[in-house]
Amino acid sequence: MHGPALSGWLLVALCGMTGAYCVLRMRSESGPERAGAAGEALMGFGMAAMAVPAAAVTPPGWVWGGYAVVFGGAALRALGAARSGGHHLHHLVGSLAMVYMSLAMLAPPGGGHAGHGAGAPAGVPPVTGALLAYYAAYVLRTGAALVPVPVAAGVAARGTRSELALACRLAMGLGMVAMLLAL
Repeated sequence: MHGPALSGWLLVALCGMTGAYCVLRMRSESGPERAGAAGEALMGFGMAAMAVPAAAVTPPGWVWGGYAVVFGGAALRALGAARSGGHHLHHLVGSLAMVYMSLAMLAPPGGGHAGHGAGAPAGVPPVTGALLAYYAAYVLRTGAALVPVPVAAGVAARGTRSELALACRLAMGLGMVAMLLAL
């Protein structure tokens, strides 16, 4: 992705740790929760790999096509699961956003070489803007869900595990905003 090396490495660390946490969640869950954690782990590791600064490693052009294929498959899986609604729709949007960014990195922006143009934006600005709006709203909604609220007597409070999963989703949503801005 384009942008300063420090922010790229911070994004790699954030997304990589988020992916690792999702693998741990996946190991302790079953059924739909396990599948959701697996999708989030794939997204976290994929985002970490895509965020590696170009100054450190310039991947060959075919890598971006590989990302598009992997996340295209994830999008198809999410599309099948989205029939039940819920968080699967978000996984579908996330997978499609990763396909979009991968394809944008394949096309040379402003005449530069693939993935690393001469400062010109990659992608289609209206699509990038729509994805930025979606993820900004998602981050605000997820962040609001983490704000503590007074609990009435006799009502069970949300557990630490679900709060960590929300924090994980918030981190990946912020990561996606950063990657889209860097596109």
